[in-house]
Amino acid sequence: MSGEHKERGAGPDSAWSEHDLYINRELSWIEFNRRVLEEALDPSHPLLERVKFLAIFGNNLDEFFMVRVAGLQRQRNEGVIETPPDGMTPARQLVEVRAALEPLLEAAHRCWADDLVPELDRAGIGIRRVADLDDAKREHLRNRFESEIFPVLTPLAFDTSHPFPFISNLSLNLAVVVHDPECGDRFARIKVPVGVFPRLIELPPGPTPERREFVFLEDLIAAHLDLLFPGLWVVASYPFRITRNADLEIEEDEADDLLTAVEESVELRRIGAPVRIEVDQEIPAARCGFMARHLGISADQIYRAPAPIGLSDLMQIVSLPIPELHDPPFHPAVPPALAPDTDLFAAIRTGDVLLYHPYDSFAPVVSFLQQAARDPDVLAIKMTLYRVGQNAPVVDALMEARENGKQVTAVIELKARFDEENNIVWARALERAGVHVVYGLLHMKVHAKVCMVVRRERQGIVRYIHLGTGNYNVSTARIYTDLGLFTCRPACGADVSDLFNYLTGYARIDRYRELLVAPVTIREGVLSRIEREIERHQKHGDGHIIFKMNALVDRDCIAALYRASQEGVRVDLQVRGICCLRPGVPGISDRITVSSIVGRFLEHVRIYYFRNGGDEEVLVGSADLMPRNLNRRVEVLFPLVDPVVRRSLIDMILLVHLRDTVQARLLRPDGTYERSTPEGDDPPLDTQAWMIEHRGEWFTPSACGDIGLKTRETF
Repeated sequence: MSGEHKERGAGPDSAWSEHDLYINRELSWIEFNRRVLEEALDPSHPLLERVKFLAIFGNNLDEFFMVRVAGLQRQRNEGVIETPPDGMTPARQLVEVRAALEPLLEAAHRCWADDLVPELDRAGIGIRRVADLDDAKREHLRNRFESEIFPVLTPLAFDTSHPFPFISNLSLNLAVVVHDPECGDRFARIKVPVGVFPRLIELPPGPTPERREFVFLEDLIAAHLDLLFPGLWVVASYPFRITRNADLEIEEDEADDLLTAVEESVELRRIGAPVRIEVDQEIPAARCGFMARHLGISADQIYRAPAPIGLSDLMQIVSLPIPELHDPPFHPAVPPALAPDTDLFAAIRTGDVLLYHPYDSFAPVVSFLQQAARDPDVLAIKMTLYRVGQNAPVVDALMEARENGKQVTAVIELKARFDEENNIVWARALERAGVHVVYGLLHMKVHAKVCMVVRRERQGIVRYIHLGTGNYNVSTARIYTDLGLFTCRPACGADVSDLFNYLTGYARIDRYRELLVAPVTIREGVLSRIEREIERHQKHGDGHIIFKMNALVDRDCIAALYRASQEGVRVDLQVRGICCLRPGVPGISDRITVSSIVGRFLEHVRIYYFRNGGDEEVLVGSADLMPRNLNRRVEVLFPLVDPVVRRSLIDMILLVHLRDTVQARLLRPDGTYERSTPEGDDPPLDTQAWMIEHRGEWFTPSACGDIGLKTRETF
């Protein structure tokens, strides 16, 4: 905030320094992952869904260390003195991060051992230790170990003639101590071949066939170390895992071929600088110190934990086909206008169509591409691809279109973090099919979700557009909430044409007709609309801003929202993940509320609402308010022009989510969150359950009726 803004918030709140007004990004992320862990702790969720959230918690932590903590360690080691808006140095952030994470890690492992494992056992899924099995089961496992697993293992000794073995990123290992009668204690490392074999090895069915039992692969190996070290006494073994810096950096002068540069960077990820070592809590300090010294890891990078290490691997048992242990399934709605076998181009010509996934099916998006691929009047298809997954019918449709003689262009973002290898595979497959493949931009990720179909019709060329908030991925479209718009409005089509010309050629475009496009117009567009709301509120007293997004980090945007609050504008924010804005500070942000919903569908939409004196404006798109989205990515926000679609989204998505009293957490001024609770005699509202119940009812004239009026009465 500028000095002027700080002064306007002075007075009774002068104790709040400018740094105090911003929550640290990394600590806010940890609070987000705490909310993910709370879903695992919540007994109202079906049991395997709780395991799923615990696995997501672990996977989130892995990525956090590989990218964010790695970056902080690099800044500390390089003596970086520039600080984020909260004023915390890299060294202090690392201290605060560890202090915040340790109780969370303890709670996560306690959740697994004391809560989920007993519940799984009662539900017929036994997680067993080899030592606790009966003789028959141990004999079966020993035979399987000898025939299948033993030949794959390679013990690597460490002594004067054997250098300390290289340990790749996120590989699970056993540190083994053996006693040699002639040489004393010796040290060896065994890589646990997760991937070659499942992390959880299933035992053969017992007398009760519906019961299933598993042992961890590392426990199975540890129980048979005598076969790997004959003639020696196995003193002990301890699981451990290394996390390495995995943030890809591509230098401009080394990137003549972006595809090759990304491939090389992905390979380097496995050998990046160590960031964290997770070790079994039973390992003696001397043994732990021995490994840390040889890995070049300091004490603050060592995390002790009970088994199992690597919670993300628990996702294996989430897929068990036991319906009663999963969320009840539901059939996504399909708008009548987009029903199967419908002429989608004719449907889109009648008016804009908005889909709200996963409550609305993703099938119409796939059908849109398939129809375009087979329609003789379609001339060209252009599409951005960020994360498409392994099963990618949208890619199949693009290749079919090329086989049918269409001009097909795919802008594939090779730098989509942790999806690089998958995207490289698809890029090469598309190129082999004759598709024009563009590998994104060197110093900017293409994060926009855009598809254009160019069709010859009686009245001339028509451009059919799909714009979205989420990826063209049929799998994630079932588990993340996202919005997708079909339109053939000429202004939107012209903007999308300009965007693709920028992405594939040398076009420099500073303004678009309808779209806001980062890095050129989104920041300016959002800030100018906040200022417009302030000005209108000063005249009419009815200012209202509602943002629903994944992250709010950008300092300029936060400062603008503080100004809006100081001028009396009502600001309601729903931020699923990181939020660096501090609400509820008297005189600064007391007109701002911040809530967060995680829940079953991992809220992913980005919606920006401005009351605008009653002439309401809604922007939807791919961009969160983060410096990377606004400055270093190609992002798109698009307006909802159709009044019925716009009103339905406001009443049945935005306002309903803000009323949630089951899944929602409210951000407090100190940066922590508390559960939202119903007021008075109001019944609890679980927004995601409500959305399932009312799926298919939005974006129609009837949606603006009783339900819409009721939600507006609350506001």
